[in-house]
Amino acid sequence: MPRRERATTDATQRSERPAARTRSCGPRTAPAVDVRPPRAIRLDPEGSTPKELRDWGRSLRDVTPRESLADWAASPKRPDPVALLLEQSATRVPELVPIRHGRMLASPFAFYRGAALIMAADLARAPSSGIYVQSCGDAHLSNFGVFATPERRLAFDVNDFDETHPAPFEWDVMRLATSLVIAADDVGLKRADGKALAAKAARTYRERMAALADMTFLDVWYSGVDFEGLLEAERKRAGKAGRRRVDQRIQRVQDRKTNAGALTRLAEQVDGRWRIREEPPLIMRADITPETAESIRDFFRRYVDTLSRDLLPLLRHYHFTDLARKVVGVGSVGTLAYVVLLIGTRHRDPLFLQIKEADHSVLERYTVADRFTNQGDRVVVGQRVMQATSDIFLGWSRFTKAQGREVDFYVRQLNDWKASADVAKMDAERLARYASLCAEALARAHARSGSALAIDGYLGGRDVFDQAVAAFAVTYADRNDRDFRAFEAAADSGSVPVERGI
Repeated sequence: MPRRERATTDATQRSERPAARTRSCGPRTAPAVDVRPPRAIRLDPEGSTPKELRDWGRSLRDVTPRESLADWAASPKRPDPVALLLEQSATRVPELVPIRHGRMLASPFAFYRGAALIMAADLARAPSSGIYVQSCGDAHLSNFGVFATPERRLAFDVNDFDETHPAPFEWDVMRLATSLVIAADDVGLKRADGKALAAKAARTYRERMAALADMTFLDVWYSGVDFEGLLEAERKRAGKAGRRRVDQRIQRVQDRKTNAGALTRLAEQVDGRWRIREEPPLIMRADITPETAESIRDFFRRYVDTLSRDLLPLLRHYHFTDLARKVVGVGSVGTLAYVVLLIGTRHRDPLFLQIKEADHSVLERYTVADRFTNQGDRVVVGQRVMQATSDIFLGWSRFTKAQGREVDFYVRQLNDWKASADVAKMDAERLARYASLCAEALARAHARSGSALAIDGYLGGRDVFDQAVAAFAVTYADRNDRDFRAFEAAADSGSVPVERGI
């Protein structure tokens, strides 16, 4: 069984100071924070004071001026983006790869969602602050959203961690800001509006980080986005009719995005037994043989070992009923993803779990070597570090396929009031509010693993960082458009397999 690593952070490592860096990140650089569990937590952070940490962050401006973050241009040696995407597809389920490509071709924003590897390769050749955090790795607008806390309250946070890995803090900010420019283009806003949105997101991140830097470590850890307070403000802003629409949207999430609500949508009764309803090729029930049944039992034994012990009495009420492969998202299409139906001792008491394949992060080849023995463990640790609160069923395991190939997975609930904003339907005002919300959540997530003091020292109190990130976002949005067109051309020529509209 793989060694389990606890999701803890060495407090002493907040004060580690990497050697002076070149202006590009480059591969395999030493991080300023390590999320591996410490052998022992030392109470003295090696003499570093808040002033020293801020001064260190400020001193990094001499190595990488904040203005230089805008200075990105495609290198003559830039990897071919189409080749990178085909390289990713080589290890994915062959019959699903054309669906992934078809979804990416829906729009430049859809393409961007699937192009995390391309951007990681580009950021590795860009100027870098050198201040590492636990990074999301794919912090675009659609990877934030609402979900239920264990206390049954609505929370808003980063909600996708497939690519989580230590990386310079600004990489996530740049990916978020660029997604705003691309989203603004997609909904017909002017490029100046998109640039202003990117600057607003960077400013919100900077100002929130400054506030977090003045908080105690425990207060940072306990902090979160007051989403219910924001909802109430949205109700007041919307007026009587608008309040009704807001409440209806929330009620739909709480009614439909639940295990009970998913039962009749995703399953049906056959001969008195619930089973997952097939929708080829997106949902395909698994053929469970005696051999695979034993592998599934072994998978769940390993998974349960990664959960908190106090969940065992709850899980004993449920028994395995059915398993199906389910295509999800855009960038994830082609990796193995399953939905599992468990039924409780009460006949209509379902629990749907999602099992997603976890491969190495796209950031790993450009930052630091991965230290996890299971990539599902990496995802779970990253999520628990970055999120203010996480799914109680979040865990990881490994499945041994035929021919002895082992595949890492992480597990979470499929439906638990989870919802993401429909960016394509937002106007400029709503995009601006959403940009601030995402940036605030991202700053808090970064402050949990990195040094908020050092980041605050680097960012400073003026808008230099904001304008640099906005300028980068516009430049990279243009690059994304060219990559999208190159991908379209490759699809039209037949060199990229495509199945559209699925």
